[in-house]
Amino acid sequence: MKVLDTVALRRDLPDAGLPEGLVGVVVEEWRPGVFEVEFADLNGRAYAFAAVAAEDLLLLHHSLSEAA
Repeated sequence: MKVLDTVALRRDLPDAGLPEGLVGVVVEEWRPGVFEVEFADLNGRAYAFAAVAAEDLLLLHHSLSEAA
């Protein structure tokens, strides 16, 4: 994963109040395997940020070529 990748949570993050499946964007890599993810509404207003381990994120793809 890298900055600006679209991701989804693989599990609930109860301490942050974020449910499994929530979609966000990677905005920073804090250290190898730990990413700052921004969660925003459909108008682009951020409502949460969380540091998330790579194993708790699913990288989302917008086309077949990206998924290959």
